Amino acid sequence: MTKVVSLSNVRRDTQREPVPQPQSSTVRVLTINTHKGLAPWNRRFMLGELRDAVRTSGADIVFLQEVSGEEQRASRGAGNVSGPHYEFLADQLWPQFAYGRNAVYPHGHHGNALLSRFPIVSERNHDISVKGPEPRGLLHCVLDVPQLGELHAICVHLGLRETHRQRQLLLLKALVEAQIAPDAPLVVAGDFNDWRGRADAILQGAGGLHSAFARAGVAQPRTFPARWPLLALDRIYVSNLRVQSACVLSALPWPHLSDHLPLLAELSP
Repeated sequence: MTKVVSLSNVRRDTQREPVPQPQSSTVRVLTINTHKGLAPWNRRFMLGELRDAVRTSGADIVFLQEVSGEEQRASRGAGNVSGPHYEFLADQLWPQFAYGRNAVYPHGHHGNALLSRFPIVSERNHDISVKGPEPRGLLHCVLDVPQLGELHAICVHLGLRETHRQRQLLLLKALVEAQIAPDAPLVVAGDFNDWRGRADAILQGAGGLHSAFARAGVAQPRTFPARWPLLALDRIYVSNLRVQSACVLSALPWPHLSDHLPLLAELSP
């Protein structure tokens, strides 16, 4: 059973009201491992450039992994960026956000985050850590989306070891089956570290989750390492939603902004 961790560090009272958006029948979702705002090989701090690029995607909901909630050390080129990185990325465009703290260290902490144009009705972080080098979590949010009603969104970052991922995928499956109605719209996205491609078979039994790329009729794209992608580590899964399109964002500047390439999918009821 998953352990529930309070998100007391998320200050709901500081968030602005949702910015009115043109009505559309589709919702765009993007997922990216932010690598704590660092470029591949940790050579430059790229959070400002990453924010600009994410904005150009037109995403309505953004799933972030390995995003800093607090970082007390100065990063090269960090400039005036202070405070939680997810707040910096969300500024003025995604008025609703949630953060689930996973890894804590002497100079700060990082975890998963979700940015949304739509109201976040509820949020909860589930600790799915397996004894090992780094804690992992599932950030489960419920969004009020006009064209969909209540949309469940789960931001995922799984472990590096195969045995850990298998246990964590089963915990994710149990969470979906226990807490989400079978007919509810659901998006599960993030860094699965699933280079062996084992997640699809496990998650198909969890509320009918299917890869957005398979639904779009295209192969799961390789996303890591960003500059020479060899492994398909990142995923978007959907249930009770239609996939209008799905793609990997591999053109410049994306390969220079993180060690993972982002995925983008357009969904409809």
